Amino acid sequence: MISACPARARGDWDGTAAILARGADAIVEEMKASGLRGRGGAGFPTGMKWSFMPKQESERPHYLVVNADESEPGTCKDRDILRHDPHKLVEGCLIASFAMRAHACYIYVRGEFFNEASNLQIAIDEAYAAGLIGKNACGSGWDFDLYVHRGAGAYICGEETALLESLEGKKGMPRLKPPFPAAVGLYGCPTTVNNVESIAVAPTILRRGAAWFSALGRPKNSGTKLFCISGHVNKPCNVEEELGIPLRDLIDTYAGGVRGGWDNLLAVIPGGASVPVLPKSICDTVLMDFDSLREQRSGLGTAAVIVMDKSTDIVKAIARLSAFYKHESCGQCTPCREGTGWMMRVMNRMVQGRAELDEIDTLEQVTRQVEGHTICALGDAAAWPIQGLIRHFRPVMEERIAQYKAGRASRPMPLAAE
Repeated sequence: MISACPARARGDWDGTAAILARGADAIVEEMKASGLRGRGGAGFPTGMKWSFMPKQESERPHYLVVNADESEPGTCKDRDILRHDPHKLVEGCLIASFAMRAHACYIYVRGEFFNEASNLQIAIDEAYAAGLIGKNACGSGWDFDLYVHRGAGAYICGEETALLESLEGKKGMPRLKPPFPAAVGLYGCPTTVNNVESIAVAPTILRRGAAWFSALGRPKNSGTKLFCISGHVNKPCNVEEELGIPLRDLIDTYAGGVRGGWDNLLAVIPGGASVPVLPKSICDTVLMDFDSLREQRSGLGTAAVIVMDKSTDIVKAIARLSAFYKHESCGQCTPCREGTGWMMRVMNRMVQGRAELDEIDTLEQVTRQVEGHTICALGDAAAWPIQGLIRHFRPVMEERIAQYKAGRASRPMPLAAE
């Protein structure tokens, strides 16, 4: 039973009925006041997103859909919540659904997350058995059902409308917007799609108060964030810290520092594979929050910090990401369908240096033709790593081309066939 579950000892399900008793509008206003921005990558204010849902129930049911299709390379925060603290998510689903007048919620879990989905289902079953969800959830008079839906491992289904298409049993391809999901979402009904971390933190915010959460972090970048630190560090880890922490402090304090020392650092991808890479010169002082990283022409994204030391072939690393995005494109939009393949092939030649210098500019121009010209942001995600590479490591690319030309010139010309 839930009463014996360690989740209760950690404060989960404490006073949940009293939170619901405040009413849907009060919950939404408290979330707005907290300053919580979506933790799935876009950073849109969570409370505002909730407020877009219709204020009255009608013949069209409302839905909450939780995006647990965590497929961004380098990102491993949501799976830890599902694996170790699923009751935080289950309670958050109840509160958020109540605030949006939704009697049903679907959690869309990445297909590879077998153990995580199993742990989540156990927590849901415990909550049903304890009367915390289901009929008259927590004694609030609100009926609420929660379902787990396992996807097939497609990266594109992390985009909210592609996720809805997949949830309906169709091919996961993004929808044109408008209409937005809050008006026409799952099964044509009002729907909000939120990330696991955004929903899991909501109960704690509502218990401790918006003032507590907004006092953490920096202005317009409130609260704490789960950071996934991987790559060339001494102790790869997941850690929760305040937004605005210096990147160097984050790596040195929690990940044991860069392998070989900070001076051995080459570059960091600060927010998952889809955001532009930053060189060491910027990493020395940059702060880890939405606005600070945007000022550096990168982004916080999912806060997956991928550290690369000087042993890294930076051109090859970005080429590997190009191959990933080419593979994961759904093919619906021509700029993405054709552009991702084109960028991958050129990047593969850049790794060898088998290119001309002016092709670097051509490659950058192609990224601009893809960026912002697709239905969803996968085109942007494919373009931004290459833009970051050219912006900060163009001399490396030029040197690689020069070395290839020099090596080719030093080889003797083959004899003509007699």
